[in-house]
Order: sequence, then C-alpha cells, then structure tokens
Amino acid sequence: MTCGFNDFDFLIGQWKVHHRQLKSHLPHTKTWHEFPGRSEVRKILGGFGVMDENIVFEPRGTYRAVWFRTFDTSANCWSIWWYDGRTPARLAPPVTGKFEDHIGTFFGTCTIDATPVEIRYTWTRQDQAPRCEQALSVNHGRTWETHWIMDLHRIA
Repeated sequence: MTCGFNDFDFLIGQWKVHHRQLKSHLPHTKTWHEFPGRSEVRKILGGFGVMDENIVFEPRGTYRAVWFRTFDTSANCWSIWWYDGRTPARLAPPVTGKFEDHIGTFFGTCTIDATPVEIRYTWTRQDQAPRCEQALSVNHGRTWETHWIMDLHRIA
C-alpha cells in the first residue's frame, strides 16, 4: 500500500501512552526509563493534517508537546514536525515518509550536542495499540539505535 491521505486516521482519538526512553542518546547508554503520557489526536487543515496534543509525565518533569503531520498530495508523502513546549521558540525539522502495509517510516536529520544525526520514526498502524519508535544514526543510516518507544492504548 502506498502513502495516502487517511494513513493516520487510526490515531484519531484519545490515548494513554507508555513511554520508554534511553536516559541519554549521545553518548549511547542502555539504561531506559519509563513514564506515562496522554495524547489527543485530531484532524486539522480540512483533513490534510493530523495533530497530536501530548502531555508527557517524564521523570525530569511534566511537559507538553505537539506532533503536526501534513500530507503532501503532490509528493504522496507525509511530513511530521515535533514541537516541544520546553523549547517554545524552536520547531524541530520535519521527518518525511510514507506507509507501506501497516508500517510508516519517516526520515530526517537533526543535531544533538553539535553532532549531526539521522533520525527515523517508525509507526506501526494498529487500531487499539499503535506503536511509534524513534531511532538515531550517527553513520548515515548504516546502523540505527532505537532510543524512544511509545506504546499507545486507546481510551476514547
């Protein structure tokens, strides 16, 4: 299946989120911390976008964040932006990609501690319990380290 306008419809609604995140990602660590969150997802832009409003109860402190996803009909792909309330003057660069079967894969770049990093989001589409994994690569995608896993559980 190719990327399509309704790819993220499975996320519309309210969710409890179980976060599992590496305590640090550069330098690498294998120590994870787990924490809860909540998310409410709705369509925006007349259906050409999807927005998640999130509350993240991280051990270092609760914060709010937003995912913006927009569908580009000419490229037949999605762009995804992360806006973190802890840094309100900064919008992270987007990742772009599409779904094939029930897996959405989205790639982009970012900088962590002055190091250029490739970033990959992988969405597993499931109606009642979708998953998003975020992975980083410091070697141009030859190897990836998953550093954040979000398991969603529908509440409405």
